[in-house]
Amino acid sequence: MRKLPPLGMLRAFEAAARRLSFKDAAAELYVTPTAVSHQIKQLESYLSLKLFERGTRKVMLTAQGARLYPVLREGLDDFERALESLRHKPGGQLATLSSTVAFMARRLAPRVGAFHASYPDWQLRLSASNELVDLDGEADAAIRYGSGHYPGLVVEPLIQDYFAPVCVPALAAAARAGLSGVALLDFDWGARARDDARTPSWRRWADLTGGGDIGLGQSLSFTDEIHAVQATLAGQGVGLLSLTLVAEELASGALLRPFEALLPGYRFDLVYSPRAAERPATVRLREWVRQEFAGPLSAPAAGPAA
Repeated sequence: MRKLPPLGMLRAFEAAARRLSFKDAAAELYVTPTAVSHQIKQLESYLSLKLFERGTRKVMLTAQGARLYPVLREGLDDFERALESLRHKPGGQLATLSSTVAFMARRLAPRVGAFHASYPDWQLRLSASNELVDLDGEADAAIRYGSGHYPGLVVEPLIQDYFAPVCVPALAAAARAGLSGVALLDFDWGARARDDARTPSWRRWADLTGGGDIGLGQSLSFTDEIHAVQATLAGQGVGLLSLTLVAEELASGALLRPFEALLPGYRFDLVYSPRAAERPATVRLREWVRQEFAGPLSAPAAGPAA
């Protein structure tokens, strides 16, 4: 029976030794620097020796740490290659793509047929989560929504998002006459996001347009972005929505934009681990996502007149 420490300790040490930074290792592993430090202290206790010299701004490997690092790095690389060869054997090739719940439902799920048409020998697994996932284990790539800053990952910009009031055609005239007379729908981003100047809100849209008080007391917020879209499509009010998520409805005329003003949102990016860049699954996903979504990062046109 092999006597080995838990894999989490070994992964934390390998990442910290490779980067010589607990902070950068934490970003790579999607945990806190404190968690990395704790894992390494546990490994040092397990081995009864010191692996790092800890300075104020950086860490350095001890002689024992420098001896352990290349052996562990090669072992983890061999482990990864063996798993990849099993995951991608002929007839069982699987590509896993993660994205936010809303983007998955509104933009990805309707396009799975295009993936299978392009790659008939591959299975596509879509993983919907608003939390960050491990791109060295849980998924081959991800479409993330945010500032575009993802340390340790390859980032390919896809879509610059914008927000604007949208509604069904029957409400367009009432909306133009005065938003105080219609229900205002939006997505509740949570307290932390509301403090970010880039987070869209009715108040920020009003400030942008010089609208002042537009009857914000009549607003209805949803904790699920998909529900805000559905309520708007059902004619329950004017929604301040991501134009990316309702692109098809705007193109078809099912939804209209009563006003020209746009609020810049965050950005949709394709991200993946640099260690996965040449894996067959990541290559397939990158090709497909680029084909489906990559385009100019510019503001959208107004669409059909309201």
